[in-house]
Amino acid sequence: MSTILVFSHLRWNFVYQRPQHLLSRLARDYRIIFVEEPMPGSQNDSLEQISACKGVTVLRPHLTAQAHGFHEENMDQVYDMVTSYLRTQHIEEYSIWLYTPLALPIVKRLSPEAIIYDCMDELSAFKNAPPQLIRRETELFSVADIVFTGGPSLYESKKSRHHNVHCFPSSVDGAHFAPRAQGDDHEAQQHIPSPRLGYYGVIDERIDTELIGALADARPDWQVVMVGPVVKIDAESLPRHPNIHWLGQRSYEDLPRLALNWDVCLLPFALNESTRFISPTKTLEYMAAERPSVSTPIRDVVGPYSHVVRIAHSHAEFIDACAQTLAETETERAARVRAMQSIIAQTSWDKTAHAMAKLITQIRTGNSKRLAGIVNLAAGTRSSPLRPLTGRPVAIADTRATGSL
Repeated sequence: MSTILVFSHLRWNFVYQRPQHLLSRLARDYRIIFVEEPMPGSQNDSLEQISACKGVTVLRPHLTAQAHGFHEENMDQVYDMVTSYLRTQHIEEYSIWLYTPLALPIVKRLSPEAIIYDCMDELSAFKNAPPQLIRRETELFSVADIVFTGGPSLYESKKSRHHNVHCFPSSVDGAHFAPRAQGDDHEAQQHIPSPRLGYYGVIDERIDTELIGALADARPDWQVVMVGPVVKIDAESLPRHPNIHWLGQRSYEDLPRLALNWDVCLLPFALNESTRFISPTKTLEYMAAERPSVSTPIRDVVGPYSHVVRIAHSHAEFIDACAQTLAETETERAARVRAMQSIIAQTSWDKTAHAMAKLITQIRTGNSKRLAGIVNLAAGTRSSPLRPLTGRPVAIADTRATGSL
């Protein structure tokens, strides 16, 4: 079985999103090794090994160094840990899949069969983004064999920077969110009266928290349910109203039972640099649950879905759009559901992963043929696709995946 070595700025047991959806499906045909960014400030340097799901092993470096993420200070140690693991597992041939350009210095010391860049966000626009991100991404475009983008806006931004860019927008596991598949209301919100207006996902600088406060202020009889971890912003700065309910992070398995019992699903994104290229996965998940939704004018929502998602350009419009949604007639609801079902029928994470796998196979085959030609020209001298692994031995701990996704 072929191997894909993934370098990610996201942790596997964080919010369950694009990387987990794609890689868990690719794991049917590939051995997936998912390398997370290092955990700093540990007592000892060690490599935690986590069995995340069938076919996926997560490697989590723990370093005594204080630098965060794929910082220059951490590169040698992470390289040693990864190459030591590959050596002990007798893995010599593999492709590399990147979610962050910051890991590129490690990648450049390896000899993969192919380099894949799945660009799911404009990371340089995020809060606290390292200044070297833009430079590293430019370098990555020069060595990558293929680039995937997480939505049409990102595709338009990246397509001129590489000769082999493919748009694969966020997709959906329709069966997971289908209303018929869900049970009773989730216990975390059973005490909350109706009508409920809900959001789930990461709560950070991309969320218009002032909009959430305005929504609650304007209609004290509406209950605003916010589900997800709060990161990169001060939790104390969030609006605190009796009718706003911050439920924290919940598992991917919990999401359908939450959304199914919301009267309106929210896409309350701020309009700033960090949301300029986003393609929210939850847009299709709300549709699969057959729930009506209201969004701010995010380009990757407006373009393909404005006929089924109400779009609001101001706080007042957003509040009014929510009121219109709550007043939806049965005839309007039936038409909306039919339109949503038509959209969902055309996409799935299975289809996306399959299409990506075909492209990866083509790249690997082409690279293999070129390598064979080079070897023949070199008078029969053949070198291993993997450079000699000279990294120092490191401690490896084997654990099971835990925590909320």
